[in-house]
Amino acid sequence: MAESEDALAIRHVAERLLKAHPELDADVVEDSVRTAYEELRYARVRTYLPVLMERRAKDLLLSDEQKDRRT
Repeated sequence: MAESEDALAIRHVAERLLKAHPELDADVVEDSVRTAYEELRYARVRTYLPVLMERRAKDLLLSDEQKDRRT
């Protein structure tokens, strides 16, 4: 069975983020990307969904990283 467009976009965004930030845990990156997708999945214009997911996932990763530094 072929992957849906959304599942493929999630996988590609996670792969790009992991390639750009190999020091991050893969599970954390994938969770951030999935969270970003959940926030954006009902967007009417889907053309930019991967770009928006990647930006939101980066924001989530940065906020998690800042929380870790405080503890």
